[in-house]
Amino acid sequence: MSSIAPSLLAGLNPEQLSAVTLPPQHALILAGAGSGKTRVLTTRIAWLISTSQAGPHGILAVTFTNKAAKEMLTRLSAMLPLSYNNSVRGMWIGTFHGLCNRLLRAHYREAGLPQLFQILDQADQLSTIKRLLKSLNVDDEKFPPRELQHFINAQKEQGLRAAAVEAWDSFARRRVELYDAYERQCQREGVVDFAELLLRSHELLERHESLRRHYQERFRHILVDEFQDTNRLQYAWLRMLAGNRARNDHPPSPLPEEGGDNIRTPKDGAYIFAVGDDDQSIYGFRGAEVGNMRDLEREFQVAKVIRLEQNYRSHGNILDAANAIIKNNAARLGKNLWTEAGSGEPIRVFESLSDLDEARWIVEEIKSLSRDGHARKEVALLYRSNAQSRVLEHALFNAGLPYRVYGGLRFFERQEIKHALAYLRLIANPDDDTAFSRVVNFPTRGIGNRSLEQLADAAKTHGSSLHAAIQHLGGKAQSSLSAFAQLIVRMREGSAGLPLPEVVDHVLELSGLLEHYRNEKEGQDRLANLDELINAAASFVAEEGSREPAPDGAEDQSDLASFLAHAALEAGEHQAGDSDDAVQLMTVHSAKGLEFNVVFISGLEAGLFPHENAVLEEKGLEEERRLMYVAVTRARQRLYLSFAQTRMLHGQTRYNLPSRFLDEIPVALLKWLTPKLSSGFVAPPKTSYAPAYAAEPQRQANAMTMRQQSDSGLRIGQNVMHTKFGHGVIINAEGAGTDARVQVNFKHAGMKWLALSIAKLEAA
Repeated sequence: MSSIAPSLLAGLNPEQLSAVTLPPQHALILAGAGSGKTRVLTTRIAWLISTSQAGPHGILAVTFTNKAAKEMLTRLSAMLPLSYNNSVRGMWIGTFHGLCNRLLRAHYREAGLPQLFQILDQADQLSTIKRLLKSLNVDDEKFPPRELQHFINAQKEQGLRAAAVEAWDSFARRRVELYDAYERQCQREGVVDFAELLLRSHELLERHESLRRHYQERFRHILVDEFQDTNRLQYAWLRMLAGNRARNDHPPSPLPEEGGDNIRTPKDGAYIFAVGDDDQSIYGFRGAEVGNMRDLEREFQVAKVIRLEQNYRSHGNILDAANAIIKNNAARLGKNLWTEAGSGEPIRVFESLSDLDEARWIVEEIKSLSRDGHARKEVALLYRSNAQSRVLEHALFNAGLPYRVYGGLRFFERQEIKHALAYLRLIANPDDDTAFSRVVNFPTRGIGNRSLEQLADAAKTHGSSLHAAIQHLGGKAQSSLSAFAQLIVRMREGSAGLPLPEVVDHVLELSGLLEHYRNEKEGQDRLANLDELINAAASFVAEEGSREPAPDGAEDQSDLASFLAHAALEAGEHQAGDSDDAVQLMTVHSAKGLEFNVVFISGLEAGLFPHENAVLEEKGLEEERRLMYVAVTRARQRLYLSFAQTRMLHGQTRYNLPSRFLDEIPVALLKWLTPKLSSGFVAPPKTSYAPAYAAEPQRQANAMTMRQQSDSGLRIGQNVMHTKFGHGVIINAEGAGTDARVQVNFKHAGMKWLALSIAKLEAA
């Protein structure tokens, strides 16, 4: 044994030590959250090299991100003597796509590729598909390019070429024909997409026995990180490289003598060392198959399953909550996280009346944490879907707290929101050239680059806006662009006199944005964000107050103009940089692999988390529960769980019940920061209720009665004071509870409708 080997093992706990020092055999390492899996994986490689069980050239290590691969190489360079540095840099360590690219570059002739083949990223692949459809005169409304892209990639990830895909009707047959045409076009142009890298690599090994044997004999040890996230084709690729070892037909070979030159390469393939956590399998929507872990155990007759259960991240109460939640999933491989760090603080639970109240409470709690010495960058706000960030961002923005949306864009910077705002800007001002250029052909309406060039030339010649220059064109360009101009006119006329949220709703539908994203396989997040834009408009009216409608149906866009200014201001404040002390916002999916001292999990309501769509799918609830498990185990020291009785959805108030996940946590672990309102809260039927700006007449009569029973003591005729609008008098009221609002005649600001749950009115 090498003299450096024992030093590698210092500080490993018994389970980690057992995993690192396993003799050559197939192994499955169930590595719980925060259990040091990266250290185990990297140390295993260093151990194999330092004990001469394998040379650097005889190891294949697969990660799921380039960042993880680079980190592994850096750690190995630090663990091994300098003499190994060159060998380590040349090791086959990388992502599935990276390793397959390396294989295809080395054997491009056998793979049927040009030597300098190019790789299409997702955007390039989509452009290629659009070009194909245009060349074949295919209706892209019947066969949306993005939907076809997802179809093609899904077939490839199942290992299916076009000829092998079953088609049961004319639509399916045509889609398969387009898949075949796409493959032939890519072959002609010498390009491959991401899914093609893996599929063609698998086919290369399958068809060329000499190459397959070469790599089976070369790689004695294959180590795989995040094994629970592999798809079926990735698993098949690994199985092929493992060769005859795939069924563990041969007993483990004895350890070779120390030295390195006499390493005996087996003639029967590699040993698989798979590290993963079935409880953290949360990418089923991307094709990940958590069942691969059980298949590995059965097909490879895995002799050793080691559970890494000691957690080095979180306090005991947090782990106990995670264990209690995940135990409700069936067919788990099973493990129970524990720590030597002590129980720590109880898990704090907050129940709010509305999503706005929830966001304000979170902001106040973050301020308090900051005063107590907690760094803002160690505070994470997690949510189930991207659309939830809008309310949180708004509250942070108003409070002047720096924040960063991790792994995504801030709400008003998202593509679909910028498109929607561009249409709204054109309603307010058709001469807005920036907005015009953004959406004149989005969604696509057959306006080509040549037409736009003619329009730009006409605008320059006549010194006018693009919109005004349309009249100076002729032919097809004038016809298609005039149709767009008429669309803007119809939007403006159709939204006249409508409340602001209904204006946004009207524009989203008429613009074609909703239909466009409905046709996208992964367009649900974008649709949810567009729904949230309607909520943003409703909240803006509630916070800022709305002007009285213009008399006699005259056009009045003051609310719209103010809202657009508000959106521009929030979008204009660039989010904090990576190195700034800023609050971290992210979806739970984006949080995987990260950890923070303080974690807020917001929106824990039935239908939101677990998501209502997932609950309807087979095993969807189990994946949602794994997602909750991931969210809980991101916290080191303090964990907050929050939910709201009401939440705005599509501009309307939705009444919610608490998430079932809250009930799965033992009561003894929880500290309620509010009375358990939901225990005595009778939720209305699960239907959408009219928003505050359109409250039903029958609710108006009891509005002030409800308010008079509260601590405010406000009533019609009451003199009030508002921090922004100054002195005024309440002259009308409607709505009840969180929907209650009052009409105030302010001395200087005029007439305003204000939501009592938001506006801070004081008796004057």
